[in-house]
Amino acid sequence: MTAPLGHNGGPPLEEEDPGGASWRQWAWRRAHRRAWKTPPPEIALRRLARAEELGMTYREYTLEILERGRHL
Repeated sequence: MTAPLGHNGGPPLEEEDPGGASWRQWAWRRAHRRAWKTPPPEIALRRLARAEELGMTYREYTLEILERGRHL
């Protein structure tokens, strides 16, 4: 079977093994739970105070920390 015109003959972009999707989904859910795990009260209160100073909600501030990897 020949490839259609314009095809580079490379591998398909879609993954053929649907079993790998369940592993990625499990790993993603686990990482999400760990990232959004409730921190100790001292840290949560400090984040809340800083978020209020910046005019953000606690969740928005926490999301910024998770995205950037550092505090604002």
